[in-house]
Amino acid sequence: MAAENSPVSGIAGRYATALFELARDAGELDAVAADLDNIEAAIAEAPDFASLLRSPLFNRDEQGKGVAAVLAALGASDLIRRFVGLVARNRRLFALSGMIAGFRNLLARHRNEVLAEVVSATPLNPAQLESIRAALAQASKGKIRLNTKVDASLIGGVVVKLGSRMVDASIRTKLNTLKTQMKGVG
Repeated sequence: MAAENSPVSGIAGRYATALFELARDAGELDAVAADLDNIEAAIAEAPDFASLLRSPLFNRDEQGKGVAAVLAALGASDLIRRFVGLVARNRRLFALSGMIAGFRNLLARHRNEVLAEVVSATPLNPAQLESIRAALAQASKGKIRLNTKVDASLIGGVVVKLGSRMVDASIRTKLNTLKTQMKGVG
């Protein structure tokens, strides 16, 4: 995949492109994507793990050992363990979330899918996700791949990002809008 045609850029983009090409050549795209989903969930659920990735206070050996232990506990593939080990040795763990996002973009492009991000206040059930996917597929006239996240600060509703478009139907935004309007009245 040529760099000029790549939908990712920067440090994270270069690493994501390398990982994508390795996984594609090894025929492990789905396994790597699943491992990256698990890593992203671990980052979101374990503040200590997120701190290990981002903190400059840990030296490269400490980061490498800590990440290796987490990856072993997650049952990550050999390819992912070697890749993240290299990222740790190169002191680039702070960009791991960006690498994961870049990999997802490359995978979606490879599969001729449009990547959409859906953030909700609570986890959505499969029927709700399918309804959102169908509406987005009709609007974009393409195959949709959903990346879901939960953000309790939304209070309720969803925020959907599709390319450069965003629909914010969250209660938080509606309350903030109402608050701004009320300030103008008084």
